[in-house]
Amino acid sequence: MNIYHSLDSFQKLEYGVVTSGTFDGVHLGHKKILSRLREISEQSGGETVVLTFWPHPRMVVSEDSQGLQLLSTIDEKIELFSQLGIHHLLIVPFTRAFSELSCHEYIKEILVEKIGTKKLVIGYDHRFGRNREGSFEFLQENCASYGFEVEEIPREDIEDMAISSSRIRKALITGHVGEANGLLGRPYTLSGTVVKGKQLGRTIGFPTANVHLHESYKLIPMNGVYVIHVTYSGEQFKGMLNIGVRPTVDGTMRTIEANLFDFDKEIYGEDLKLELLHYLRPEQKFENLDMLVRQINIDKENSLAYFS
Repeated sequence: MNIYHSLDSFQKLEYGVVTSGTFDGVHLGHKKILSRLREISEQSGGETVVLTFWPHPRMVVSEDSQGLQLLSTIDEKIELFSQLGIHHLLIVPFTRAFSELSCHEYIKEILVEKIGTKKLVIGYDHRFGRNREGSFEFLQENCASYGFEVEEIPREDIEDMAISSSRIRKALITGHVGEANGLLGRPYTLSGTVVKGKQLGRTIGFPTANVHLHESYKLIPMNGVYVIHVTYSGEQFKGMLNIGVRPTVDGTMRTIEANLFDFDKEIYGEDLKLELLHYLRPEQKFENLDMLVRQINIDKENSLAYFS
């Protein structure tokens, strides 16, 4: 897959089969659009192009973007697209000036003149251009004059799958990670760097890696204990994860702490990828450390039972 971080670096195609959007999560609904994109490409001999934007448009134009929580970072999206057989990924820097392009300017200057679009595939509620004025109906009325065809993935095709980024976010923040994973078509992931914490875990027989996320806008699921897979240095390990404030030891700051099974390396400063597989229980405050250790042992038994 070829990756471009600006319009200027992209070489116009003879036959571009294009889709565009933010694609947060790159979930199963998005994959349906991408599957159709590949199908048209194979039939026409064209090249597939995913046009996406970074930063997320809401980070630029919305006044409440401070609370924005996304399912995927830009690096995660690049990795996911690379697995889906796309020829070209074009990441357009989203700016205030870009947001002011009219739908006519967006089509003419970007889709036609820059990319070489011959077939455009969009989701049923796709909007574009200044104030989201462009629509499928507008494209239908005008695409012939621009020299390309447009196809919309019908509403019922996506709604039958009952998939949306907002539904996945809701599932994650309410502890339904299994539901979220089903809608994503893969485990939800968190990636970050291991930093030093209070090192309490090693004193009670459960050393943990305190993970600081790479991006502050990445959605952190509901506090609690999870069964996880951990990828470190190309190897995968089983483990469990606690997200929360550690109330038993009067913690106040939210942390993400992974306990890797059968692992004893010092990995401060190293990167980990956590795949959340199953939600075990909510975070609890115990009367003392002995009761906490007893519960952690139960959590580990339940995690190993999940894997088996």
